[in-house]
Amino acid sequence: MPLQQWRELADRLAERIESGEFPPGSKMPTTVELMAEGESKPSIERAYRELVDRGLVVRKPRVGTVVRSRSRVRIPLSRYGAVLQPGGDKGPWETATAAVGLGGSIAAVSVERLPAPDTIAVLLGLEPGAPVVRRSRHALIDGDVVQIQEAFYPAELADATGLGEPGRIAGGVLRAMTASGLAPETASETVTARLPTKAEASELGIGARVPVLCIERVVHDRDGRALEALRTVGAADRLELHYGNMPMTGGIP
Repeated sequence: MPLQQWRELADRLAERIESGEFPPGSKMPTTVELMAEGESKPSIERAYRELVDRGLVVRKPRVGTVVRSRSRVRIPLSRYGAVLQPGGDKGPWETATAAVGLGGSIAAVSVERLPAPDTIAVLLGLEPGAPVVRRSRHALIDGDVVQIQEAFYPAELADATGLGEPGRIAGGVLRAMTASGLAPETASETVTARLPTKAEASELGIGARVPVLCIERVVHDRDGRALEALRTVGAADRLELHYGNMPMTGGIP
């Protein structure tokens, strides 16, 4: 198969997507339709693989090739303060997505008790191997997985707050902590970027060349005790982290 042929086809299809001819969620032309336009089947298959890698389309069994949504979620640092009071039903992710008119939700994947891995023990200030509860979940937008989240809690804290129980926590974990008498006070985040692993790309429904943002968050109470260590992997073209109005102290070199 000549390189030029499939690449030119991929570029033409990409232009049609970017122009809005094929909006997010719409089906792309089928192999049969493109062959009727004079394209070869090998070129079509290779061109669509290229578009998947670029993050422009996804291949869905029994549906076909669909244009991938790349609408961004603006995630402000202030999302934490908005969900600390008991009584609401939205966590930080649902609050952030609702603010931009998107249908965000959290889906619980698994809850399990295990010995703390060394890196998690350090983040939580525990002895290696101390019991922790890991809550794995997906952050969704209109049913699409946008973030993969793994949160770890000291087992004693999880038992006291109900975080060791399966299922979704209404209003989010931070609100559940506050309702149980804990006092989440600070959140520290570290953000890095890289290409996804094969498993992450599959779970997020993205191509191999779509970067991911890796966010590590540690929440402490007012006494400095670590309450949560959260690790998140999300498609970089769907997330915008916003750290606005942060205090600046000391001189500026």
